[in-house]
Amino acid sequence: MKIEYWSDYACPYCYIGETRLEHAIEEMGLGDEIELSMRAFELDPNAEAKVVSDTASRFARKYGLSVPQAEERIEGISELGRAEGLDFRYADTQYSNTFDAHRLTKFAHSKGNTAVEPLLFKAYFTEGRVLADHDVLVDIAVEAGLDAEEVRAMLDSDAFAEEVRADESEAYRMGVTGVPFFVINGKLALPGCFEVDGFKQAITQAINDEFSTTAQGAACGPEGCAVN
Repeated sequence: MKIEYWSDYACPYCYIGETRLEHAIEEMGLGDEIELSMRAFELDPNAEAKVVSDTASRFARKYGLSVPQAEERIEGISELGRAEGLDFRYADTQYSNTFDAHRLTKFAHSKGNTAVEPLLFKAYFTEGRVLADHDVLVDIAVEAGLDAEEVRAMLDSDAFAEEVRADESEAYRMGVTGVPFFVINGKLALPGCFEVDGFKQAITQAINDEFSTTAQGAACGPEGCAVN
């Protein structure tokens, strides 16, 4: 069974949803039977490479909230992450462009390496690192077992840009407007972040070739994040 998911490293529900999916697979004892494949999706392709504001101020402006209201919403999302065992510190995130982080992911995949993905999420949501910073990306790549010189040369080029754009183009063709967006065996679509039991139910449906429509889970799109 193959599960593809479109995701962005600046998306809190992506980190939470993918963690819940992994928990569901583990609890079902299907770790050796399911192949996970991350696909690229930028929530904000026009985001700057440099951090221009703190998370609470950005939330307040984006959603028309006061700063205390924004801080409350941010903490609520962080609590969802911590409930899944993640050291989730959304308030400390450093918002920047994620295109090069996605290029690094594609480079890692070309080497058969998937260890970079959780490290990039951790760097953003726990360590407050800037994912547009090439030095940060090289450090993460080395931690994942990749060669520093190869990674830096890749980042200094336009390598794997087409692969990232191809993922995004496919998502747009499918009508994807928010992430995470999961597709099981190319047939069953799961839009948004579901609870562990919801993922279990969907996997069971796919195993039994039952493809019913599903509800929309919590997701983030270009206009922001919302719980439906």
